[in-house]
Amino acid sequence: MRLLPRTAGGLSMRRLLAIICIVLFQGAAWAAPERVVSLGGSVTEIVYALGRGDVLVADDESSLYPEEAQKLPRVGYYRTVPLEGVVSTKPDLVLASENAGPPKTIERLKQLGIRVETVSDGPSLDSLYKRIGQIAAALHAQEQGEALLADIRGGIAKAQEGQAPALRAVVLVNRTGSFMGAGGHTAADAVLGLAGLENALAGQQGYGPVSTEGLAALQPDLIVITTTSLQASGGLDAFKSQAGVANTPAARDGRIVVLDDLLILGMGPRVAQAISRLKDAAR
Repeated sequence: MRLLPRTAGGLSMRRLLAIICIVLFQGAAWAAPERVVSLGGSVTEIVYALGRGDVLVADDESSLYPEEAQKLPRVGYYRTVPLEGVVSTKPDLVLASENAGPPKTIERLKQLGIRVETVSDGPSLDSLYKRIGQIAAALHAQEQGEALLADIRGGIAKAQEGQAPALRAVVLVNRTGSFMGAGGHTAADAVLGLAGLENALAGQQGYGPVSTEGLAALQPDLIVITTTSLQASGGLDAFKSQAGVANTPAARDGRIVVLDDLLILGMGPRVAQAISRLKDAAR
């Protein structure tokens, strides 16, 4: 039997040809996507920040920024994704936050032959940087990804220049009529830390209920409330007039800042803007 010649590195020609075929196949299978569904507000925002919003055919209900994202068809909320909603958009790529689910839906999408890229989505800058790299690679936009990373790092360094008072702050969210406060291991907690602020609720993990009495007892120097939460509370005047809010140093000193939801609740590409807004409010 005649053996195939071996390469200089010791591989047989048959093995080398097999490797080349695999690489070529993957390259063909992973062509630049043209129909993308994004699951997660920060994921969607990064797609737009990379200048690739044109490939999005749908996103989820947490995708609030930029404004164009709200005009796309919605496939539900990224933590409770309906299978049919995603499949109906005929995507060639689903970009999913690692927190997207339920897991069986994500797995079923893969079984149906739909390419799913799960990206990092933790409450840290390292996760943000990794997420941008993963999304840029999936969209064949590595050059734009590098430029975006450089811009974010430069923006953060500039935003953190100069000292701001080390005030105690709370971040409030109103989804169902009662307030929830952001505790430790949340993006909001991380953003407060980047701005040099102390999270008055750092002792709790995740989000927990905060009553008006509890808010008054915390005596925060600064209160952060999201745009949609303020709307659910009846506007700024109605919010400030609540007893628990009015009896805080934050209200007395005029340190109530309203930020759009993704700016404070998601560690996204506008993190430098969030830091600047918080530091300005603290001065």
